[in-house]
Order: sequence, then structure tokens, then C-alpha cells
Amino acid sequence: MIKLDLAHKKFIEALESEGKSSSTLIAYSKDIEQLMEHLSKSGVNIVTEVELVHLEGFMSKLSEEEYTPKSISRKTNATKTFFKFLHKEGHIKDNIADLLKHPKVDIKAPRILSKLEYRALRDAAKDDLRSYAMIEVLLQTGITISELAEIRMEDISLDEESGSLFVPKKNNKDARTVPLNKAVVEAIKEYINEDRPKLENAKHLFITKTGKPLLVRNIRSTINRYFKLAGVENAKVNDLRHTFVAHHLATGVSIIHISKIAGHKRISTTERYLQYIERDTEEEKTDLGIL
Repeated sequence: MIKLDLAHKKFIEALESEGKSSSTLIAYSKDIEQLMEHLSKSGVNIVTEVELVHLEGFMSKLSEEEYTPKSISRKTNATKTFFKFLHKEGHIKDNIADLLKHPKVDIKAPRILSKLEYRALRDAAKDDLRSYAMIEVLLQTGITISELAEIRMEDISLDEESGSLFVPKKNNKDARTVPLNKAVVEAIKEYINEDRPKLENAKHLFITKTGKPLLVRNIRSTINRYFKLAGVENAKVNDLRHTFVAHHLATGVSIIHISKIAGHKRISTTERYLQYIERDTEEEKTDLGIL
């Protein structure tokens, strides 16, 4: 028999050994800690004592506390992953979490910027070379904000009118190379040549004046500020990624190709965008600068 707190520790260690990101580890850890607190109040501290009714009771409690269905679904997934680990390691005979059901979640349509909106965003940031380059990279490559923060100088290759960006992952299986077009190459070059501090020890592409890598929260607040200046309402940084995928699909680019570039783990994630787009005309295809 193994106690829940030790099982929790071993579970997180296992996820770490699989190369999961720090944000994923923190999310799983907090979700399982919350579950353990609920179980402890029910007098359950050993994994073999946990029953399905305890897990269902935890989810019901979350609903009573007005957690959103999306949050409850995430905690359900964490619980299922935790008990799958316990079963695999032989700590429990039957995986009771297999019978745990996800709440019904209404999937919202992705926020896709119109051409007027992303032009306005670019115009608002054009005098800030670092911010403009960050926006252009996000808009032209579809990478996530955390991937943007992690870009190192050695990860980018810039030619005259094109280039590439290597997006590494802890488990090399998910690493990918993203093509860079003329627009983003020019934005990066201008930032590097005219605005980026000339510090030899600064390894990251986007840095502060002292050479430290920009934090995700700082990138987010900066771009949110330009959304506001541009008059683009109800938009978040991740919407630039949505826009990248949607506009590529609208031009007729292969779903498989876009899925690989965006780093989607499932092709169905990319396919979901098809219901929200209209096919572009030939004149519109080069407007974003992605072809």
C-alpha cells in the first residue's frame, strides 16, 4: 500500500522524466493536491482506499464551488492520468477513474482577427521594434507565447527573404522546424540590428535591456497593451495563433502541413478551424504575408 502524498510525488517525478513542461507539471501537481485535500477530509489517505464515489464527490464539489466545466474537465483529466499511473505501477488493482466522466463542455469558437484588426495591431506596434517583431513572429508562425519566450538566437536561421525557426521540446519527438517568410525575417533582422542589446551572454532572442529573457507575463502584457492601442477588443495573445491557423487554411494550405507547423498533437484540432473560415480569393491570399 502507498500513501497518496508519496504517490503524488512519484507521479510528478514520472511526468518530469517524460519531458513534460514546467507549466504542465505545476498544473497536474496543483490539481492532484486539490483532490488529495478532498480525499483527506473524507478520511482517505491511501490509494487503495479511494473509490469512484470519492472522485465523483470531488467533481460535484467543484461544480458547487462554481468552477467552470472546462476547469472541472481539466481536473478530471488530471485525475484520470494520475490513476492510470497508479494502475500501471501496480499500486491499485483496478483503475476506478476509467469510469469517471467529463462534464459537458461547450467549445467556444476561436477568436480570429480580421485583416483590419491584425493590420491595426501591426500599425500600433510599428515604432517598437521588439514588440513588432514579437507580434510578427506569433502572427506568421503560429507558435505559442511560451515558445516565443524560449526562442534562442541559435534557434533561428535568417536568409535574405526567408528563414527557419527551430522549436525545441524536452522530448525531441515534438520538436519542429517552422518556416519564416520575408515579412517576419525583416522584422527580426530590424529588431536584432537596431534595438536588441548587444550582449554576448544573452542567449535568447527577445530580451530586456540587461539581457534577461522576457517572461511570458511581460510578453502578454506588452501585446495586450498594443491590442488596446489598436482598438482590437476581446483579443488575447493566443488569438494570433488562431489567426495564423485560420488564415492559412483559408488560403487552401494543407491541413496536415498547418497541423505540423502549429505543433497540434491531433489533426482534429486543426480541422476544427474549418467551420470558422471562408476560403480567400486569390487577391486575399498574400495579405497576411504568409505565402
